[in-house]
Amino acid sequence: MIAELGLAALWLAAALAALQLVTGALAVRQDAGTGEAAIADLTRPATVVQGILAALSFAALLYVFAVTDLSVKLVADNSHSLKPMIFKLSGAWGNHEGSMLLWVTVLAASGALIALVERRLPERTMQAVLASQGFVALGFYAFLLLSSNPFERLPIPVEEGAGLNPLLQDIGLAFHPPTLYLGYVGLSVAFSFAVGALVTRQVTPDFARAMRPWVLGAWVFLTLGITAGSYWAYYELGWGGWWFWDPVENASLMPWLAATALLHSASVLAARDALRAWTIMLGVVAFSMSMLGTFLVRSGILTSVHAFAVDPERGTFILFLLAIYIGGALLLFALRAGAVSEGARFAVASREGALVVNNVLLSAILAVVLLGTLYPLLTEAFDVRVSVGPPYFNPVGAIFALPMVAVMAVGPLLRWRKDGFGRIRKELALLAALLLAVLILVSLLGDVALLPLLGLALAAVLAVGSVMPLKGRNLRRVPIATWGMVLGHLGLAVALFGMASESAFTKERLAALAPGEATTVGPWTVELEQVAPAAGANWTAMEAQLSARQEGGEPVSLNPQHRTFWAPPQQTAESVLETRWNGQLYAVIGNQAGAGADGPARWQVRLWWKPFVTWIWYGGVLIAIGGALALIGHVLHDLRRRFVRRKAAARRREVAA
Repeated sequence: MIAELGLAALWLAAALAALQLVTGALAVRQDAGTGEAAIADLTRPATVVQGILAALSFAALLYVFAVTDLSVKLVADNSHSLKPMIFKLSGAWGNHEGSMLLWVTVLAASGALIALVERRLPERTMQAVLASQGFVALGFYAFLLLSSNPFERLPIPVEEGAGLNPLLQDIGLAFHPPTLYLGYVGLSVAFSFAVGALVTRQVTPDFARAMRPWVLGAWVFLTLGITAGSYWAYYELGWGGWWFWDPVENASLMPWLAATALLHSASVLAARDALRAWTIMLGVVAFSMSMLGTFLVRSGILTSVHAFAVDPERGTFILFLLAIYIGGALLLFALRAGAVSEGARFAVASREGALVVNNVLLSAILAVVLLGTLYPLLTEAFDVRVSVGPPYFNPVGAIFALPMVAVMAVGPLLRWRKDGFGRIRKELALLAALLLAVLILVSLLGDVALLPLLGLALAAVLAVGSVMPLKGRNLRRVPIATWGMVLGHLGLAVALFGMASESAFTKERLAALAPGEATTVGPWTVELEQVAPAAGANWTAMEAQLSARQEGGEPVSLNPQHRTFWAPPQQTAESVLETRWNGQLYAVIGNQAGAGADGPARWQVRLWWKPFVTWIWYGGVLIAIGGALALIGHVLHDLRRRFVRRKAAARRREVAA
């Protein structure tokens, strides 16, 4: 019964999305008058109720997973009665249909929130925004109801479920996908704002101020989602790496790159009334990357732990939606771009100029990642298999990423509109001296490859440059949004330092050890004490007991496992991490390597010492905190503006009376 209620709520939400689209479109097209007001009055309530119904539908899905209702096909295919409750619930979105329902629920809830709180734009523009949001939602409702019904019943309930992919049975899955979806769907809101502004020709600073919080929120969630996903892959997959340039990893990185460019462009438009057409285009591109990622993950053309669907018909459906949404938006942009005025001019040597340079570099990095992701798929269509990985992404991406970091360090030191580099020559000299000093110091430490060397030097430059805008200012009076910028840039410097250090100084050791034998990796000595069986709720394992000692310090115990799951049958390597302030010891136990000629059995033990690797994720969290502070600062600033305007209007009414 709960499944049928969830399906009914989904159908009703789809009907309200259609109503939202029709009433919003008619309100935009009609001339001002009673008819327009009557129609427009329906759009916001329809949007709010649609969000409520979508949330009820997803709550129903969570319920059938929580009780393991094995008459529902999705539960039978992706759950198991013996799974812990947290994994039963996360299994609701650890599959194709459930993840798409989560997507559309967040989309509908975002639209409802816009309808409830957004009052800054002209009502005609808001009607266009809500109509666009309804149009996007309607396509996803159709996709769910026509090809991916999450509430489909089985003719005969099964006795036990097939279970969830063991790699996804991790606490990280409870946070990683929902966080990413909040980011993806936030970009759909930016897309709707861009379309609404184009339809009504209202590409103004007020439009940018209304859109900016949604872009910032989406960017923060994308940052957290990518950071959490990177750490999940690092410790769960047992490969010892934090980023593999997997196509699905790239599918989350590309929207983040576009959203970063959009965020800075919208800030310039909001503050200085410049970059109007650029902001609109980036709004379309950012959502295009989200849609492309959806297509890659759910079309069946990828083989990945992240890829849920293997039905080409579903991929065709999403490709059709991608063509309609993005093709239509680009056509609208082409038709209306001439009506979007250029906006205020600025000099090359200005903060706006630095932001434009960085946006161009971000777009170039996006193109590099997009090409590297799609090229193997295109060649495979012609029966030519090509692998594109770090040898392509790292050096080609660095061509644009390293100059971007340098501009980030200098840009905030420049003034708006027009400035000269002579005014900041002392700051530039300090940053140049720091760059040279770090290059020399790291080169003296040993043989370090070029890219990590440059990464370490530029990380130091960016760290110092990010706090320079605070020089000479009363820190108590610094706006919250400025603190957000400082922390965001500082977080990128911290993450870059972690990436470069891990690449430059990592030590690896693969050994076949018998109990009582030891090996070394970096400053650590690791001894295998024993290997014994262990068991969990839905798995058995061989568990190693390792004793690790860092340069004569106190020993620590590490217990990596080689697990065997039976629902579904699969083997996984459960790594163990020993974290210190300057790095991590990473340990994995493999299969039995056989017995020696006159000794006990040996086991494969793989060890890494990764200096400062945790700084990658510390930096990611710091970036997200910076974004959250900027969001709070901009919201408070907008509230103050509205309060001042209302107070001034009240005074004018009093004078007139």
